[in-house]
Amino acid sequence: MPDNSSPTTSPSQLPLYVDLDGTLIKSDVSFESLLLLLKQNVFYLALIPLWLSKGLANLKAEIAARVDVPIQHLPLNGEFWHYLEAEKQRGRRLILISASNEKFVHSVGDYLQLFDEVVGSDAELNLKADRKLQRIRETNSDAGFAYAGNSRADLPIWAAADQVIMVNCPAALGGHLAPPEQVEHFDAPDATAAQLWKAMRPHQWLKNGLVFLPLLLAHQLNDLALLANALLGFVSFSLCASSVYLLNDLVDLDSDRSHVSKRKRPFASGRLPLAVGFIAAPGLLAVAFAVALLLPPAFLLVLLLYWLLTTLYSFYLKRLFLIDVTVLALLYTLRIYAGAAAVSVTASYWLVAFSLCLFLGLAMVKRVTELVNRAQAQDTDAVSLDGRAYKTSHLELLTTMGGIASGLAVLVFVLYSNDPDTRVLYAS
Repeated sequence: MPDNSSPTTSPSQLPLYVDLDGTLIKSDVSFESLLLLLKQNVFYLALIPLWLSKGLANLKAEIAARVDVPIQHLPLNGEFWHYLEAEKQRGRRLILISASNEKFVHSVGDYLQLFDEVVGSDAELNLKADRKLQRIRETNSDAGFAYAGNSRADLPIWAAADQVIMVNCPAALGGHLAPPEQVEHFDAPDATAAQLWKAMRPHQWLKNGLVFLPLLLAHQLNDLALLANALLGFVSFSLCASSVYLLNDLVDLDSDRSHVSKRKRPFASGRLPLAVGFIAAPGLLAVAFAVALLLPPAFLLVLLLYWLLTTLYSFYLKRLFLIDVTVLALLYTLRIYAGAAAVSVTASYWLVAFSLCLFLGLAMVKRVTELVNRAQAQDTDAVSLDGRAYKTSHLELLTTMGGIASGLAVLVFVLYSNDPDTRVLYAS
């Protein structure tokens, strides 16, 4: 690496080339555009291998031609952003250069109004590693330059740079450069494992405790073999649910970033790389089904139905008025069916009817609460839920329907309590 202490050119006088994904922003535009494409139409999955066969640059160009990334909501690396603003005020030349498609890179440049020049990949050339270095040298002739990046792919560029800036990456990566003490660091990354655990939402696994309910109502909770099966069912459902949570957060990036509390979620905030989600979501699902293979085949079928329904919910059903709350009630009830299948007992019609009515009422309450909280936060009576088909004008209808569903749950329980078979099971 050239000597940063050269008396002829100080670092602040060097043109600063700035990477986009992971450096300027915490997220990755290429991954975000892929998610938007699949959200638009999941059958694009069939075309991705064909586009990729012509090169990664072609794949990015094909995706860019079909989607628009909401640039205004992308999470910035705050510490580095303030540094760039200060450098711009000093008159330093800033160039945004990225392996992402030029359409998105130009959109970022136009929105931020900070960079003197913007360079991105086209349909033929993927500007990464050595190819990015070549482009820098072409645009900068034989003069020195500074580079800000965030990944191992940036090592050859840092090695040729007169000033090294590392953003959102482990400090140990600077050990590959000499002398490491001259490397500038901004925005230390969060611990990936901790953020992934948070994104998996283990506190939500409490819902999956419903799988133990059939065993409890069958009065066989002291059967250790059946209890072990129920426990395996709980683990399988929890891993499957976490896989769906990750998928849902990936699909809902933009709406989560507009939400007062959801914007703090690991993916939405950029604290957890999107690439981790692309690997962890199918990985957790595979483990969930592997565990399910240890249980009766009926459990595997219920788990598959649960996953299909939750996936449809994430991509489409949650945007449909009243359909979404009905699906939520079904998903809770499926947990009970799964518990019954795991221990090979039959879930009674009484239990199924009670569950559907109870959980439908609770789903209505959830929507009412979200609308009321949104109205209070915005200090207005006319609001709607992002990505949902609900407005404050629906509050009366939702409250009424929720009350009816809850009342039916109570009625079912009363009828069940007075059933002759119930009196045999419960003498008092």
